[in-house]
Amino acid sequence: MTYEEMVSLLSGKIELNEKTVERFKKYASLLKEWNEKMNLTAITDEPEIVEKHFYDCLLPTDHDLLDDKLICDLGTGAGFPGMVWAIAYPKCVVTLVDATGKKCMFLNEVIKELNLTNAFVVNSRGEDLDMREHFDIVTARAVAPLNILLEVCVPLIKEKGLMIAMKGAKGKEELADAKKAVQKLYLKVININEQALPNDEGVRYNIILKKEKKTEKKYPRSWAEIQKKPL
Repeated sequence: MTYEEMVSLLSGKIELNEKTVERFKKYASLLKEWNEKMNLTAITDEPEIVEKHFYDCLLPTDHDLLDDKLICDLGTGAGFPGMVWAIAYPKCVVTLVDATGKKCMFLNEVIKELNLTNAFVVNSRGEDLDMREHFDIVTARAVAPLNILLEVCVPLIKEKGLMIAMKGAKGKEELADAKKAVQKLYLKVININEQALPNDEGVRYNIILKKEKKTEKKYPRSWAEIQKKPL
């Protein structure tokens, strides 16, 4: 996918101006450069970066959803989706959280080179993050199965805030397996956004859940407990 194709496909939903596209190009360049020094992504061909990282991350979004929101991207890795959202939606504020120090160094370099003022990096595990009930939206992409992911993410979300779980072809199966977690964490499924990538590159399920009540203080448990006995 070219940048022009991405702009065209998203037109009417997101208007990506010339400055924004240039930032995406610089981001892709930094991603390829740093990927030679550390494992950031298996996708290194620029048209694939545009389609499978940038376009894919923007599929479940629009201005009404993200503008003026405090957002946390947990386990962001190379910045997907959080850095992409920060570039496309300058009115939102994104906290990028990752446990790997080298990835955080890369993210800080992207922020510096792109002159972003609405993205911040925190080197931490999600369950150790001291920002309880702080964010309007928490998201995660390719981090963990949904029944595990929700326990780590949901305590960080404000009451009436949203969890956006970005999932692949097994998204509906993961949601079914997470039924108990959805109940225990006082969540309500408000949208299962099914999208197909161009060129038969697969189906994406972007699952949006609303937090109906504050999370009980016993959550999240330790990572070892969460993995041993998921909700």
